[in-house]
Amino acid sequence: MLRHVNISRSPSGLIWRTLGPLRSYHDESFGFRKPRTFTHPDYNEKQLQNRVENAPLLQYVEAFRTFGHAAAKIDPLELLRRERVPALDPARYNLTDLSKEYNVNGIIWTKPVESNQDQDEWWTLSKITQHLHATYVGGLAYEFNHSSSHAEALWFAHYLESRKCDDQCELPPERKKRIHDLLARSESFDHFMQAKFPNLKRYGLEGGESLLPALDTLFSVAAQTGIRNIVLGSAHRGRLNILTELLEYSHTALFHKIKGNCEFPANLEVSGDAVSHLVASPCLHYEGSSEPIKVSLLPNPSHLEAVNPVALGKTRAKQYSLLRTSPEDCKLGDRVMCVQLHGDASFAGQGVIMESLGLSNLPHYTTGGTVHIVVNNSIGYTTPAAGARSSLYSSDIGKMINAPVLHVNGDHSEDVARAVEAAFAYRNHFRKDVIVDLIVYRRWGHNELDEPAFTQPLMYSKIRSRRSVPELYEDQLVADNIMTVEEIAEVRKVHRALLEEKLAAVPSFQPTVPTPNGLWSTMVWPASEKAEKNPETGVNEQTLRDVGKASVTISSEGFEIHPRLKRHVNARLEKIEAGSGLDWATAEAMAFGSLMLEGYDVRISGQDVGRGTFSQRHAMFVSQQDESVIVPLNTELQCDAKLELANSSLSEFAVMGFEYGISWERPTILPIWEAQFGDFFNGAQVIIDTFISSAETKWLRQSGIVLLLPHGLDGAGPEHSSSRLERMLQLSNDRYSPNQEEPNINMHITFPTTPAQYFHLLRRQMKRNYRKPLVAASPKGLLRLPAAISSLEEMAPNTRFRPVLDDPIADTSKVDRVVLLTGKLYYDLVKERQIRNLSDRVAFVRLEELSPFPFDELHAALKRYTKARQILWVQEEPKNQGAFTYIEPRVNNLLAEGLKTKFRIGYRGRDEDAVPATGTGVVYKAQQEKVLKSAFEGL
Repeated sequence: MLRHVNISRSPSGLIWRTLGPLRSYHDESFGFRKPRTFTHPDYNEKQLQNRVENAPLLQYVEAFRTFGHAAAKIDPLELLRRERVPALDPARYNLTDLSKEYNVNGIIWTKPVESNQDQDEWWTLSKITQHLHATYVGGLAYEFNHSSSHAEALWFAHYLESRKCDDQCELPPERKKRIHDLLARSESFDHFMQAKFPNLKRYGLEGGESLLPALDTLFSVAAQTGIRNIVLGSAHRGRLNILTELLEYSHTALFHKIKGNCEFPANLEVSGDAVSHLVASPCLHYEGSSEPIKVSLLPNPSHLEAVNPVALGKTRAKQYSLLRTSPEDCKLGDRVMCVQLHGDASFAGQGVIMESLGLSNLPHYTTGGTVHIVVNNSIGYTTPAAGARSSLYSSDIGKMINAPVLHVNGDHSEDVARAVEAAFAYRNHFRKDVIVDLIVYRRWGHNELDEPAFTQPLMYSKIRSRRSVPELYEDQLVADNIMTVEEIAEVRKVHRALLEEKLAAVPSFQPTVPTPNGLWSTMVWPASEKAEKNPETGVNEQTLRDVGKASVTISSEGFEIHPRLKRHVNARLEKIEAGSGLDWATAEAMAFGSLMLEGYDVRISGQDVGRGTFSQRHAMFVSQQDESVIVPLNTELQCDAKLELANSSLSEFAVMGFEYGISWERPTILPIWEAQFGDFFNGAQVIIDTFISSAETKWLRQSGIVLLLPHGLDGAGPEHSSSRLERMLQLSNDRYSPNQEEPNINMHITFPTTPAQYFHLLRRQMKRNYRKPLVAASPKGLLRLPAAISSLEEMAPNTRFRPVLDDPIADTSKVDRVVLLTGKLYYDLVKERQIRNLSDRVAFVRLEELSPFPFDELHAALKRYTKARQILWVQEEPKNQGAFTYIEPRVNNLLAEGLKTKFRIGYRGRDEDAVPATGTGVVYKAQQEKVLKSAFEGL
């Protein structure tokens, strides 16, 4: 494919920068307007001539921009070995006369970008050197020359060098007092917690207190530029400090939780979560902003960086809603920003970091730029940096997307504030990710109960002999006559008294649940009596016909699709006209389109989702002339809702987390993540375990996400056969007996066998007045199986999803054996039953929904077979896999307690195995024939 290449010069010669393919799937088709075109003044003729004439000086200046960080004083413990950097020696460029004057116009940017840059300005080499050291080799260092964008590197040089010249970096006294207030309160909070709760693992911020003024500065500058929402993802380090001292979380509520109580009212019967996973969503007011800024700290499990893609997805969804109702000049990133706090060891070591960064500039996933702050304490648990990464900096992974990095010494709180301001300025200008490497230390171990000197004696000898970050800043404020010793002591005294007061209030504290607002205000709690668990989901037949036709209609003149797709289009139209023989792709399109007509957006994400892994969906068409794209449901349906087909990067963890984050923000969107094959969700198991299956009971967070996991043994081998139903079912909190009270089920796990059932499942996700995750073992072989079809009648009004599909046998008196089963095996067994002429003796009952287990529906089905002498479960998966271990106790309890019989369910199928399926074709065929025969043995 043709690629655009930009060539620019550097001191070392030509650099070829590949900027990517010319064509992409544009976001504006899905509600996002075209992004702002960012430009930056380039060199004029006069400046270019001066750069040529003073080439040695240019090389000297470029060396500071490129290598200044290597000599900067960015490590508070001075553990990083800062050796002499030869590139920063002017003699290397034959610059030896410190008094000689040079014209720096076009070489050093002495004025802000908006000023007249055309005037010559003469500086001595001494002044140049001093200026470069002050800009690039202090407690704040920069890496930006690795960017593939000449404009971005030029912007940074302008921003940094002109601000130093104009002396704009000195903070006013009120800002300094605000910084001190945050530092002092953070340290006071940690000291109070250590005194009152010495056995608590609180992951304190001691040593990294400058994180609070960093965030405060970021929120302030963001609010002043019009951003109204910040989605904040954070791991555990300093989380309690951030919550209470910046995000206005109730100290009393925190102490209530620490004392062993739940953060939610007892009547909700939910589990809650650990202290270090608490959340807050305050509206903060900052001077210079006419409106407050809402900061939403997301819950995060202990899987360190798992929340990052979730935060990105929530940010994207929030912007989608705002941009659709905003003025025409509002662009992506104007109103909402994602901020992520990382640990240094996890930023370098966790694969989800790479996967999430890889989404940053992709259509359908970009959020307008994320500000990353790495809370870098130079150690992960007990592993030192030398054993935790192979790169110089923990932030180096960010260079894969050319993100600029600002390294800052956490001891210098004012430099920290400047770093954050510069990072935000870049993000706001280019709408791209930027990283602040906040280099700090841990005063205690990984938690307050560790003894870090066991493994890092030299590091902790240094730490324990030094004054704290707040104390160092207080010394500076006193020396500069900004505050007195008495004023400093009063800040701590007042804060300590507040903490004592809040702790004393714990006995009378009663937790409350925030009232859902916005789009969620129309949703009910899933366990409430108002919850509509299986509403009618049928649609008028004419509407379905119109939607089905629209799904393959191309009204653009001259738009040529692939010749083979014309057969696909004609076949769909013929079946729609007949009202029967509808396949899975058609039923899916009808579900999507009918929901869109009712105002629901639909987003399906994953690898190859536009076409479909099995070339079955074709929800988008690509022009054979110019590769332009049409999504017929978007162009042909007369509605405001959109179908977003997000062909994703080759990522499971980050992309599934992204879609899950979308589901948290908007209950009016149907978010779907589709695996290429069912077992490909393995790479995203963390999202399933710690978010999808448990977020409601831990955090009261509902989600309507759908996981489509193609499943079925068909000879494709061990890694392309199973969606690991057994894993999903093990995560279910379902009841074991029909006599037990029905629980608030954590997620629905289904195995639909007809297109109509799939249609109703998708619509049920949106038509219920609450949201639940849905896991669907979706088909492979059934996509084109002539027997696996549905009619419009099955999707018409007064129809809904059926958890159990009984055998259509009219006379049940001759049935000797009832076979319970799931999935595509049903069609193979029906065919085998016909061959054996046993249609009146064996009944097949399909369990379409496994969790929650359909006790009532199965009871009603089994009651019909009064003469049956045997009940079997037949599956094609190995015995230790699939649904058998899940259904066995439940069916047996139903037989004993519900039907009052002595029957116990028997098993037919493959033996236990270490793999889901064999990779040998001959063995697979023999095994499959044995499974089919086993269902009829003894008859």
